[in-house]
Amino acid sequence: MECRAGCAACCIVISISSPIPGMSQGKPAGVPCVQLTEDGKCKLFGRPERPAVCSSLHASEEMCGAADEEAYKILAELEKLTQPN
Repeated sequence: MECRAGCAACCIVISISSPIPGMSQGKPAGVPCVQLTEDGKCKLFGRPERPAVCSSLHASEEMCGAADEEAYKILAELEKLTQPN
């Protein structure tokens, strides 16, 4: 499965604890990454500065669902499940 153009759910919904260029403390869940373009592309894609967690994400039906809205819901639920109480 390929990423859907413009979806960017993984660049917005999930938290990232590692530093990102322009976000030295990482990013909280629900906040768009500063490296995300207006058309939903990553400015760091394929570059060494891209955080390992981002490079390790791969589009899949389990994570992305059948539509952007479903991806947002799935990732929000996964984010809740992975956060400490």
